[in-house]
Amino acid sequence: MERLAAIARWHPPEEVVLLSTAVFVGVGTGYGAVVFIWLIQQITNLRLTFEQQMGVVGLIAFMAIAGVIVGVMVSRWASEAKGHGVPEVMEAVAVRGGRIRPRVALVKILASGLTIGAGGSAGREGPIVQVGAALGSTVGQFLRFSNDRVQTLVAAGSAAGIAATFNAPIAGSIFALEVILGRFSARNFGAVVISAVSASIISRIYLGDQPAFAVPAYPLHHLGELPIYVVLGLLAAVLAVIFIRVLYALEDFFDNWSVPMPIKTALGMVLTGAVALLLPGREVLGPGLHMIGELIAENIPLTLQMMAVLLLLKLAATSFTLGSGNSGGVFAPSLFMGAVLGGIVGQVAHAIWPDVAVNPGAYAIVGMAATFAGAARAPITAVLIVFEMSNDYKLILPLMLATVIATFFAEALFKESIYTLKLKRKGITIQAGRDVDVLQAVTVGEVMSRDFGAVSTNTTLTELSDFFARTHRHGALVLDDKGKLWGLVTVSDLDRAVEEGLPRSTHVTEIGTPRARLVVAFPDETLAEVLTRMGIRGYGRLPVVAREDPTHVLGVIRREEVIRAYNMALARRAELQHRAKRAQLRNIDGTEFVDITLNEGDAAVGKRLVEIAPLLPQDSIIISVRRDGRMLIPHGQTVFQAGDSITAFVRTSDIEQLFNALKSGAETAQQS
Repeated sequence: MERLAAIARWHPPEEVVLLSTAVFVGVGTGYGAVVFIWLIQQITNLRLTFEQQMGVVGLIAFMAIAGVIVGVMVSRWASEAKGHGVPEVMEAVAVRGGRIRPRVALVKILASGLTIGAGGSAGREGPIVQVGAALGSTVGQFLRFSNDRVQTLVAAGSAAGIAATFNAPIAGSIFALEVILGRFSARNFGAVVISAVSASIISRIYLGDQPAFAVPAYPLHHLGELPIYVVLGLLAAVLAVIFIRVLYALEDFFDNWSVPMPIKTALGMVLTGAVALLLPGREVLGPGLHMIGELIAENIPLTLQMMAVLLLLKLAATSFTLGSGNSGGVFAPSLFMGAVLGGIVGQVAHAIWPDVAVNPGAYAIVGMAATFAGAARAPITAVLIVFEMSNDYKLILPLMLATVIATFFAEALFKESIYTLKLKRKGITIQAGRDVDVLQAVTVGEVMSRDFGAVSTNTTLTELSDFFARTHRHGALVLDDKGKLWGLVTVSDLDRAVEEGLPRSTHVTEIGTPRARLVVAFPDETLAEVLTRMGIRGYGRLPVVAREDPTHVLGVIRREEVIRAYNMALARRAELQHRAKRAQLRNIDGTEFVDITLNEGDAAVGKRLVEIAPLLPQDSIIISVRRDGRMLIPHGQTVFQAGDSITAFVRTSDIEQLFNALKSGAETAQQS
C-alpha cells in the first residue's frame, strides 16, 4: 500500500511528460500517414478502373463526384480542411494557443484522400501535417496542457507528418520549427525530433525505408556551374511567386462565386482533369513524385518544349485543384515544378556548355529545393527535404546557394509566402510564430512601464555598478539636473569601461549613449511599429518620450511589456469575436457588418469610445478601427479621429441609429 501511495504521489519531471506525449503523437501520426497513403492508393485504383472501363468520361465523372463529396465534407464538418492545411496550423499556433478541433484530422484525411486519389494535383504533406497537428493539439487539450505545451505538441505532430510521409525525420523537424513555430528552443527541438523519429519508425515498418525516389549521384563537376545555379535560384524565385499569385487569384475567384461549395470543388476537379487530358500520360494528375524520380534518374530525357508545357499545365492543374477548395498540399507540386524548371535550365546549359553542365538531372534536384524555398520561405527545410528524399548529399554547395538566393529574391518580389499570404488576408501577420498584427491594436502608452530606473549625469562608474547590483536592472536612463533625458547607459557599457581600465570616478556621460543617438518610442505609437524598430536593431528596451518634447521621459518599453501587450491584444480580439458570435446567434438573420468612415466634424471625432457608448444601439459591437493602414482593436479609451474606418456589427434595423451616433446622419453607411 505504501508503494502504491508513493506512486500516486509521484510527479514525473516536466520534460518526461512532454517527451512521452511527443512520442505518442509521433506514433499516432505515423499510423495516420500509413492509413492516409493506403487510402490514396485505393481511391487511385478505383479511378483507374473507372478510366479503363469508361475512358475519358469515366475519369472526368469520377473526379467530379470526388469534388462534390469533398465540398460537402469541408462545408458541413470542417472548413479548416479546405485547401493546403499548413496555414490553418500556423494560425492555430499564433492565435489560438495551438488549439485545433479534433474532427479536423478525420475530415482532412478523407477529403485529401479523395482529392489526391481521384487525380487532384496536390501533395500529401499538407494534409498529414494538419492531421498530426490536430492529434498533438487534441492530446494537449485532453491533458490540460498550457498553451505553450500545446503549441509544442502541434509542432511535434507537424514534424511527424512530414517525417512519415516523405521518410524525412530531419526535414520534418526543421519544417516544424522553421515554418510552424517560427522559433527554435531546446525544449521544442527535443519534443519535435522525438516525435518525428517515432513517426518515421512507424512509416518505415509499414512502407519501407527507401527514399522517396532513387537518383544517381550527381556531383558538382565544375566550379563554372555555380553561376548557372545562381540563375536557377533567381528563376525559381520568379516561378514560386507566380505560383503563389496564380493559386490565390483562383482562390479569390472561387471564394467570390456565390454557389454551393460542392459545385466549386467539383468544377475545380473537372478543370484539373481537362488540363490533364492535354498530355497523353496524364502526368499532371496527383502529386507527381514518382515522375520526378524517373526524370531525374534518366537525366531529364524530355524535350524543352515538353518540359515547358508540363510546367505550365502543372501550375494550372494545382491552382484549379486547391484554388477551388479541394484538399491537399502544395509541397509536392512545388517540388514537381521546381524539378521541371531545373531540367529546363540544365538542358539549356548543357547545350551551350556541355563540358561544364554535364548532368541536367542535377539541376532538377536543385530546382526542386529552390522553388519550394521561394514559395515557403523555408530554405533549411528545402535543402534537407531534398537530401532525405533523394539520399544524395553531393550537391550541397549548389543546393545551399540556389535555395538562399531563391528565398531572398522571392522575398524581394513578394513579401508573403504561400503559407503566410492566406493568414495575411485574415489580418494575421506571423513573426516568430506570433500574430504581430494584433499588436497594432495596442499603443505604447497602454503598456509602457513608468518604473524605468534612472541615474543622473553626475553618476560615477562605482555608483552605477551599485545601482545595477541593487536594482538587478540591465540598463538605466540618464537624466540631467533638470530631469530631462540625456541618454541611456547599460551593463554592457559598464563592462566595457571596466575592461578599458577607466577610472572609477568616470561619469556615465562618458560611456553611455547620448539622446541624439537613441532610438525612442512615443506613447501614441502601436506596439507593432515599436517591435519592428526593436527587432531591426536588436534592442531589448526603448525609452518612451513625449512627442512634443523628446527630452521628457514618460516611461520605458521592454520585451516583457511587448509580451504582455501581445496577450492583451489576443484577449481583446477573442472577446470581440465571442461577442459578435453570440450576437449573431441571437439574431442570425437580422445582423450584418457595416463600415463607416469618419470625417472632420462628425460626432465621434475627438471622443473616446466610452463617451459615445451610451448612444450606440443595444448589442452593437465596434469590431475594429482602420487608421493610416493599421488595424486597431478598440477599447473604452480609444479616441476616434477623422479618417478612421470603423467596422461594426449591428442589427440591420439599428444601422441608422449607429450611423447617427457616429456621424450625426451626415451621409450613408457603406454596408459590407
